[in-house]
Amino acid sequence: MKNVFVVAVVLCLFHSCIPLRVAPNIQDYKITKGKTFKRGLPRQQVFVFEDPKNESEFYKYIDTKFQLYNTDVFDNVPFFINSTPYYFSFYEVEKKDKSIDILTPALGALANRAIGSEEDPSHLFNDEAHVRIDGNYYIAIIAYDESGKDCLDKKSLSRPLVLNYLRALKEEYLVTHNYNEVLFKN
Repeated sequence: MKNVFVVAVVLCLFHSCIPLRVAPNIQDYKITKGKTFKRGLPRQQVFVFEDPKNESEFYKYIDTKFQLYNTDVFDNVPFFINSTPYYFSFYEVEKKDKSIDILTPALGALANRAIGSEEDPSHLFNDEAHVRIDGNYYIAIIAYDESGKDCLDKKSLSRPLVLNYLRALKEEYLVTHNYNEVLFKN
């Protein structure tokens, strides 16, 4: 009887859940239409990358790097490439992994039947399936020129230049821990 309980606990620890919704795994970055990536984003093309840092860290980084002093940090942040002005806006986006754990309740019922008692250490098992939700955080950036045209559009002549700038911005953000350091790099 004890062996059945031990086997049930070991199986419970090593089982996998059934995924209901899986957030994308972006290795470097991805260019996609905002609306298709997450509802609520603009229809323009967005530069998206995973944010391993805490919430609002990118906000702090942009605020410090561009010396915005908490004014219009999310929208219309100006940057220059070859003396040509461009602007970007960014969004901190959360997409959730959602999975359902149906094996744990089944193993709990099995362990309860095998032991023959409801008052045993198998109280760790519930009779209900568990829904697990884990958040994944992303930064989505839209870039546009002075006339408001999408610089990340495939037809845009400035796309390669803006992509290089956004890649460098992403890399600098990910490797910088003290954002005041970027003031010396500007």
